Amino acid sequence: MHLARSDSDTPRRRRGAELRAALLDAAWDELMARGYAGLTFAAVAERAGTSRPVVNRHWATKDLLVRDAIRRAGADFTLTDPDTGSLRDDTIALLEQLNGAFTAFAAAMTAQLAAYFEETGTTPAELRASLVEARWTLIESIAHRAAARGEIDGTKLTPRITRLPFDLLRHQVLMELEPVPSDDIREIVDTIYLPLIT
Repeated sequence: MHLARSDSDTPRRRRGAELRAALLDAAWDELMARGYAGLTFAAVAERAGTSRPVVNRHWATKDLLVRDAIRRAGADFTLTDPDTGSLRDDTIALLEQLNGAFTAFAAAMTAQLAAYFEETGTTPAELRASLVEARWTLIESIAHRAAARGEIDGTKLTPRITRLPFDLLRHQVLMELEPVPSDDIREIVDTIYLPLIT
């Protein structure tokens, strides 16, 4: 004798954006657990509670799946414009916001993705550009806003100098795999960045 299954016992079928989000979350978890080389469509499907053909319908190759999974994980982190009226305070505030995000992705951008870069022939810089392009407008705007206020010499704002505090933050996170102390952030801004443009 078989017991009838109630509606609550039947797994709810996910579709569209909900299904895609579940697959990307599963892919991110697999990437963190096994690295790029160990990630498989079958493991992603199992973790997401679906079948491999479902994953294949959304992504033709593993590198495309991983890129989208990294982009989704990064989308959870947004920058807000501090607009304090001071370049120093704006820059410190943005560095503090980015500090956590850089730490979260440091591991993924090293050992877990080594095979990804080898397979795709791309570099960490190219992947970073695809992930932070939308945020870069805000980062640039705080420096140009300070120049418009007359706070700094706008002629000294080369792209390399504008990126400098954020590059230094990222480098330290990648080397130490932990958030940068606030004192270090202030040192970057006060002793390295601001003297170059004031």
